[in-house]
Amino acid sequence: MEALNIEVAEYEHIETGARHYHIASDHDENVFLVAFRTVPEDSRGVAHILEHTALCGSERYPVRDPFFMMTRRSLNTFMNAFTSSDWTAYPFASQNRKDFFNLLDVYLDATFFSRLDPLDFAQEGHRVEFAEAGNAESPLVYKGVVYNEMKGAMSSPVSTLWQTLTRYLFPTTTYHHNSGGEPDCIPDLSYEDLIEFYRSHYHPSNAVFMTFGDLPVAELQQRFEDNALSRFERRDEVIAVDDEKRYFAPVRVEEAYALSQDDLSQSTHHVMGWLLPRSIDLDDLMQAHLLSRVLLDNSSSPLRAALESTELGSAPSPLCGLEDSNREMGFMCGLEGSEPEHAAAFEQLVIDTLNTVAEEGVPQDMVEAQLHQLELSQREITGDGYPFGLQLILASMPAAIHRGNPIGVLDIDPALEKLREQIKDPQFIPGLIRRWLLDNPHRVRLTLRPDAELADRRDAAEASRLEQIKSTLNDEQKQAVIEQAEALEARQQQVDDDSILPCVTLEDVPAELHLPTAADLAQGKLDTTWFSAGTNGLVYQQVILDLPQLSEQEQALLPLYTYCLTELGCGERDYRANQAYQSQITGGLSAYTSLRGGVDDEQRVAGYLVMSGKALSVNSDKLTALMAETLEQARFDEQSRIREIVAQQRARREQGITGSGHALAMMAATAQFAPVARFSHLTRGLEGVRRVKVLDKQVQDTDALAALAGELAALHERIKVAPRRYLLVAEEEHQQAMLEQLNQYWGGLSTAESFAPLSLSSTREGVKQLWLTSTQVNFCACAFPTVPTGHEDAAALTVLGDFLRNGYLHRAIREKGGAYGAGAGQDNGDAVFRFFSYRDPRVEGTLDDFVQAVDWLASCKDEQQRLQEAILGVISSMDKPGSPAGEAKSTYHSSLFGRTPEVRQAFRQQILAVTLDDLKRVASTYLQPERASVAVVTSQKTAESLPADFERIEI
Repeated sequence: MEALNIEVAEYEHIETGARHYHIASDHDENVFLVAFRTVPEDSRGVAHILEHTALCGSERYPVRDPFFMMTRRSLNTFMNAFTSSDWTAYPFASQNRKDFFNLLDVYLDATFFSRLDPLDFAQEGHRVEFAEAGNAESPLVYKGVVYNEMKGAMSSPVSTLWQTLTRYLFPTTTYHHNSGGEPDCIPDLSYEDLIEFYRSHYHPSNAVFMTFGDLPVAELQQRFEDNALSRFERRDEVIAVDDEKRYFAPVRVEEAYALSQDDLSQSTHHVMGWLLPRSIDLDDLMQAHLLSRVLLDNSSSPLRAALESTELGSAPSPLCGLEDSNREMGFMCGLEGSEPEHAAAFEQLVIDTLNTVAEEGVPQDMVEAQLHQLELSQREITGDGYPFGLQLILASMPAAIHRGNPIGVLDIDPALEKLREQIKDPQFIPGLIRRWLLDNPHRVRLTLRPDAELADRRDAAEASRLEQIKSTLNDEQKQAVIEQAEALEARQQQVDDDSILPCVTLEDVPAELHLPTAADLAQGKLDTTWFSAGTNGLVYQQVILDLPQLSEQEQALLPLYTYCLTELGCGERDYRANQAYQSQITGGLSAYTSLRGGVDDEQRVAGYLVMSGKALSVNSDKLTALMAETLEQARFDEQSRIREIVAQQRARREQGITGSGHALAMMAATAQFAPVARFSHLTRGLEGVRRVKVLDKQVQDTDALAALAGELAALHERIKVAPRRYLLVAEEEHQQAMLEQLNQYWGGLSTAESFAPLSLSSTREGVKQLWLTSTQVNFCACAFPTVPTGHEDAAALTVLGDFLRNGYLHRAIREKGGAYGAGAGQDNGDAVFRFFSYRDPRVEGTLDDFVQAVDWLASCKDEQQRLQEAILGVISSMDKPGSPAGEAKSTYHSSLFGRTPEVRQAFRQQILAVTLDDLKRVASTYLQPERASVAVVTSQKTAESLPADFERIEI
């Protein structure tokens, strides 16, 4: 497959029928995944709870927590497990051969020979306990990791919107149900049901193996055979998802979601969904992607343009687009920030827009631009989030699960060629719109309105149910509840013999940190850095400008400004024409700010604005010209568009709170400890959410909107003349042409003769805050002032985070406390050490655990194995590879802030030399309770039970 420089082969295991797809590549980051078709018939979360429980001990590795043990006994670059709507997958990746096969042994045993202990089901799934341990007179409460995880997940309006829509879009198949589990259904799942689901679904005949990398396929398959497959025979039962029964007329429905605030106006979601053909038909799949992009990709796309500009709502729904992972595809579009009574008008807007497009057609250059985007996405080598190989595997997963052609999904060039011929017919896109949307009666219109009392009614129902359960318990059953809690606690406290698990050691760690090498090029007055990288025909360009001195008001505007810079018009083009032009020639144009504290002083700040673009090499010249034109001629006179963007930013920021509550809580807790931390809290954190809400209300007034446009324009005038430098990343053959283009378009642009760079006021104070929002769970953070990268204690503090998480926090907060996650870590840029919990049913107990973690460390004695595991964890995160272009950009920007390859290599050596005494010393020195700064994201109801000395802030 030339476009990605890979070869894909499909195999079938003779005895069991298990499928294996191997993607051969010269990448040394090898990836493994085994997936099972899992088809729940209800919303009790059986597939999700099984995913958790399967990783809690197996036949060869009968320890309590082999998965989390292996995360710290490994040099993995990725380890996780996923529950999707119709499959469950267990992937990992590693660059180390020994480590890869260690993990493979554990994963194969965990999935095919899991022991599924009832206590693990109680811990990971659900259980009841008495609120006061051992006191049968106290109320019963629900506990369980998945139970609390899904309470957190379903606190998100977007998650509720998605689950509600699919419940109606799929009235009879498995997608009707919430595979993760609805919190009010999860307690109905029995241990026996879990065991039966495991027996029926986790079998090689129902499994798909997928691998990527440079390891020999025969060696992989021999390991599969020896460690798992040889013990099974083929099973005739075929687990599959049936085609959905189609509606004969559209369905319209209204439901509610919990929103605990006084003002419920402009909080309603409307969304429409259509059921399309099967996702395993490659031609239909590519046509659906093209149709979705033509209608919704950017502000010049007709359906997105209608949704962005209508007065019926504040922004397009996050659900806009194509869902292609299910057996049958779904197309969605919607509005948020609306009112319930606008439902019919919203539907009419969508239908009218589709009718117009079907009648008038779409400009040919727009269709070709979106086909160009599909080609670019096929060619780009990614890997800065998930490993590149895993991204390829996940892209082909639906086809493999539904017994389609995953190889065809990866090699879309033939399908693209076919599309190029089809789009020559001006009726091609209108025909798709008529066939799949306008004439398709299997359509759902969902209105999801806010309900301020729903959360209270839900809590009351849960309390009533628990009280009813308690009322039916006799003394013997009450004692059984107490004994299960005691047995589970004893199990959580036991120290397993982890020597039965394979591991790598510090001797397996590579000596050097491998980073790409830059070339500094003297191009007249242009400060240019070049990286040669295998980018598969793509070119990457960045312009990095020094940020000028800014007031706090101007700092707060930066997220809006950077977004507007590439989303508004440019020169003679209005914003829609500009978006269309960007789609024709680039793979994306964006801008963002980047600030960090100094290597030796977190109070000394450097800050930059980065404008970043990418394109196919044939469009390199146009990309360079567009970036220069954007900086010189960006327009801030499109006031109605600015108002739309503000509304969209508000909606996105508010929706993101429960998904990233732990990160937001940490930003709040550290906000007064360092200038960059305060800036982050102001621009990306909870204070930023509050400010964008205020701004959204202000710009409803035309004078206020005009003033905002003026502020943005003035800010741009200051930034565009700032000193700048350039970063180019591409294959060597493109260097000379790119340098000539850079000189041509940027060489004549002037910069300010005098310039005052950004400096931020020093700060080193703590807070004690509760940030109040609509949530069923909590996010806790506690921070301590420490030291920056250049200090001799920074390495020990960095290792300390992994040591405390592995040794204490995971057990205390996740296993015993029931939170979905918890951890700790040093932020060397802000010189702070931070504790956090994620989707947590507790607050005060968790804050106590943060303190007790330090006490636990003081009592540690012979912990060389745990120390080594913590160091391995830090090293594996430092060594984690990215895409060729991503690694080049990361190396450049780290160096820009003084974190040169030499500094990073020296720090890596300091990490490897950390001792247990070092950890104890830095913990006692810096993690003193009286220096703690605390922030918690929680609900109003929970806040009422917390001490009065917390400052309470409504988001």
